[in-house]
Amino acid sequence: MLCLVPIYCVAQPDLLAPLATKLAQVFRLRVEQHPPCFDPEVAYDPSRGQYNSRILLAHLLRNMPKDATRVLGITEMDLFIPVLSFVFGEAQLDGAAAVVSSRRLDNAMYGRPPDRNLLFQRLCKEAVHELGHTYNLRHCQTQSCVMTSSTYADGIDLKSDRFCARCLSALVKP
Repeated sequence: MLCLVPIYCVAQPDLLAPLATKLAQVFRLRVEQHPPCFDPEVAYDPSRGQYNSRILLAHLLRNMPKDATRVLGITEMDLFIPVLSFVFGEAQLDGAAAVVSSRRLDNAMYGRPPDRNLLFQRLCKEAVHELGHTYNLRHCQTQSCVMTSSTYADGIDLKSDRFCARCLSALVKP
């Protein structure tokens, strides 16, 4: 079971159900939504005005339901890791926890007109990408593969929401 944990999803709660459906199809897992069992403010860094994704990952993992094999936090908060100014998401490589933020996936962040469909597509791609890391998939050199690394939102638009044949093969290995 994949546990989907919305963390401060105020503006986009309507994206969670279709995201859960998409993730259930891709990973062939039952997806259940659970509220966070921790205070997300523990991850807030006031000097940066952002939330530390590593701290969120630790809390997601610590509070993961016993029957879950994966946990994915979804948030609208701006995320960072200490060595980068921001991240779209982060995951434990070959672990159980991942987190994705919609903040920098939203056109509004860049002064562009809102586009809910594009935001949803980007959110799906990043969620699949980060969950791919939990299955020990690394960044892929195939440009269309969802496991291609993206450092800007427009780059996410260039890749598909699917794994390439090589990544898919690695994903389904026991």
